[in-house]
Amino acid sequence: MTTPAPTPGRALRGRAARVAERRAVRRSEAVRPGLPGGAYKPLSERDLERIGDTAFAILANIGFSAVSDEIRDYATAQGAHFNAHGRLCFPRALVEDLIANAAREVVYHGRDPQRTIRSGGNRVYFATSGEAVRFVEPGTGRYRPSTLLDLYDFFRMADYLEHIDFCGQQVVATDICEQPRLHSINIAYAGAAATCKPFSISLAEAATVRDVESLWDDVLGAPGAFRREPFAAIGVCPVVSPLRFGPDTSAVLCEAARRGLPVSACTAPQAGATAPAALAGALAQCTAEALAIVVLVNLINPGGPVDFGPWTFVSDLRTGAFSGGSGEEAVLQAAAGQVARHFGLPGVVAAGMTDAKRPDYQAGYEKGMSIALSALSGSNMIAECAGMMGSLMGCSLESMVMDNDLIGAVQRSLRGIEVNDETLSYEVIERTVLGPNHYLGAAQTLSLMQTEYLYPKLGDRSSLSDWEFRGSPDLLGLAAQRVREIMGSHYPQHLGGELDARLRSRHDIRIAAELMQRGNERWPPS
Repeated sequence: MTTPAPTPGRALRGRAARVAERRAVRRSEAVRPGLPGGAYKPLSERDLERIGDTAFAILANIGFSAVSDEIRDYATAQGAHFNAHGRLCFPRALVEDLIANAAREVVYHGRDPQRTIRSGGNRVYFATSGEAVRFVEPGTGRYRPSTLLDLYDFFRMADYLEHIDFCGQQVVATDICEQPRLHSINIAYAGAAATCKPFSISLAEAATVRDVESLWDDVLGAPGAFRREPFAAIGVCPVVSPLRFGPDTSAVLCEAARRGLPVSACTAPQAGATAPAALAGALAQCTAEALAIVVLVNLINPGGPVDFGPWTFVSDLRTGAFSGGSGEEAVLQAAAGQVARHFGLPGVVAAGMTDAKRPDYQAGYEKGMSIALSALSGSNMIAECAGMMGSLMGCSLESMVMDNDLIGAVQRSLRGIEVNDETLSYEVIERTVLGPNHYLGAAQTLSLMQTEYLYPKLGDRSSLSDWEFRGSPDLLGLAAQRVREIMGSHYPQHLGGELDARLRSRHDIRIAAELMQRGNERWPPS
């Protein structure tokens, strides 16, 4: 009896179902968050000791300027002192004692418990971040000032992409940034509304820390709830290189530490400009600055949650311009991950930056090189790893969906190759050689398709003839199409209608509710 041929309609529906299944948001079994790193070591143990010794000497002898009364009081009460130049110095014994008692991991609670991450050890996570001031428009590639709605879109895109573990603030809401309290409340709301993954925002004034904590308490439904199970971090850069405290940002750090809130802190001196041109010297200075941040948090709140963030940046010495995509930058960030592990501190680095203005070949090789090296060195949190363009001036949704594939491939490289009796496959080889002479139909092949191999969501692995038949699509065009599909459909309802209404009644929320649902004019259904 012959089987009737399927009708065209049935065939099309079947293909559409398969395409929809492939596009569904689900984690591949081939990779997972927090895979171990540490195989790549640009610095020897002796190198790490010498960089650490130099950082301790900088803290003990050169010290910091622009010290607020608040920092002075905390530091001098426990043994810090001012040198002959009026700079605040931290004795090595004090720094070592504080490091010894500092938090060894920072727990960021996902509001979906499966999204909780534990930054520390040799676990590697991938995070967005960047605070660009421009949005790169899909399709046209035009750069324009970023807005609060753009930030909401970037948060929900990060919520959707399966290889992103932590959603850092990618753009500045320039439309309201001149009003600190309004700005802080709205970016805190945007993150809570758009993602159930842990996230971070940056605050410019200490007075806004309490406002943000209050809103996040409201999200969880009880006073003090956020402090007990924090799902977000206060991002801050409290040091102005070289070796000065920023008055406003250091006050934010102190306030967050006093309140026991997680702090994702970094310092970003630029080699050849605000740090020595010698890479080792730049890393030593940056290490000292990042240790000072950890010291300050632990002076205020011993054992408080804080990331160690020595983000040594690089100048193109021909022009003095920042160069985020250079090979020097890639190795410095990988080394920073090593330094964090040397001190036993949860570390955050910046990798995935590119100097390219479009998501092109330059962007691909710069991002791929730096993300892979930082991951393989065992950096705990790799920030800046998706979407950033133009030396951190802009952020692109198209780049984000392409970078997601890249991050997945890096995750697979972290997992490495498992060697055991089963995977060595002696019996499988014997059966195949004496039988069909290929492995395509082997039970092992079928069982490992989803657990051993990772498949890109956007990258094209089709045959040349199939690619030509489909009109020879290019990757950027496919990314633009994918952005429209995701942005037109993925409107998370993590807050729920009743909670959202309550937040809006208590806080001045500037994102219109109708723009957080399907069918609005910003992202019409594709």
